[in-house]
Amino acid sequence: MARRFFSTSLSLSRSLTRHTKFPNPIPFPNLIKPIQSFHLTPPFFSSVSQIGDALSPTIQPPDEDNRSELLRSLEVLLGSSFRSDRLVYNQSPLVIVLSGPPGVGNDAVIKRLREVREGLHFAVTATTRPMRPGEVDGKDCYFISKEEFSAMMKRNELLEFSFMYGHYKGIPKTQIREFMEKGYDIVLRVEISRAKILRKILRNSAVFVFLMAESEAKLGERSIDRKTGTEESLLVRLPWVRENVKNFDYVVVNTDGKLESAVKLVESIIDAEKAKVRQRRTVV
Repeated sequence: MARRFFSTSLSLSRSLTRHTKFPNPIPFPNLIKPIQSFHLTPPFFSSVSQIGDALSPTIQPPDEDNRSELLRSLEVLLGSSFRSDRLVYNQSPLVIVLSGPPGVGNDAVIKRLREVREGLHFAVTATTRPMRPGEVDGKDCYFISKEEFSAMMKRNELLEFSFMYGHYKGIPKTQIREFMEKGYDIVLRVEISRAKILRKILRNSAVFVFLMAESEAKLGERSIDRKTGTEESLLVRLPWVRENVKNFDYVVVNTDGKLESAVKLVESIIDAEKAKVRQRRTVV
């Protein structure tokens, strides 16, 4: 029965469609327009975030009375009055230990750093070796006798000391304390062996910077060109450098012809350390 009814209805529908003529298949063509595509984001917004900004209500600045009242309310929430000084604590003077193997330009970096960076004191070493031509006592080194050096050791007046090539050398504490009290950062330019001793003394309270050539191959070439060591010492130097670099916090590569880049990197390390929330504090 259902099939017969469906067939009859389908036949009737086809018949009406075939014999009925409409004047126009679309009765009102002028009222129907093609659907136009549109962007999800209106053309005058470049991002969804800008739409959010546009929909957000504009907050008018409070008048002076309301502004004062709002500031007082914020102070109540803080539990104290607003501080007029900087939010960060005062920066502590840094102690920077700078070292590297012979041939990487230690002296050149120190010399340039003196010229371009203010607020640094370059610690002067006391030594028992004779003064060399052109050196100035108190500037290049403090040239003292073995008896004087021994007395300083007994009075614990040296930050560190060592015996090298038949002579004593060490860093007097007095100059470090004096300049740190004035707010100066202290630079200690020492040999790698002395930097290792200073790491045990100062631990993490000082910044240890290792100067290096652009590669071990380049370091080997520079060492040979300097002609300041025996063949045996050159063979020992590279493995020794690999072993001791782990005692440092930073490595600065001093590439040939790019001294300025190396010096700027050392300055950046100092700036970064002084911007830390938890700063190093060295007690000498």
